[in-house]
Amino acid sequence: MLTPTKISRPKPYLLAVEWSDGKQTTITLRTFRDECPCASCKGETIMGTTYSFGMQVMKPGKYDLVSIQTVGNYAIQADWKDGHNTGLYSWDILRRITEEFDLSPTQIEELEHQAAAEGLL
Repeated sequence: MLTPTKISRPKPYLLAVEWSDGKQTTITLRTFRDECPCASCKGETIMGTTYSFGMQVMKPGKYDLVSIQTVGNYAIQADWKDGHNTGLYSWDILRRITEEFDLSPTQIEELEHQAAAEGLL
């Protein structure tokens, strides 16, 4: 099983994960939050039917990560400034998200320029 060996925030808006197979991935915190796997964010599948819990509402602090805690030896749980903390990112889910949305060095550089222009750095 692939597991993270290090999870860090190289910039206030990025999440970097180093994996046991040596792969390194970086995604935005916005992507990390938007891909939250909890039932409130993604819906819940019961006997083949997926139920959605309504429209997602933008709250202040939605993309402000407060902390990440490990859950056993199989997942992490993110705590967001808007109070959301029910998403459990298993290692498989985290790997899928970080591979699917992995940023290239050019994309990271573009984000840095944008953040500097907006005074976020």
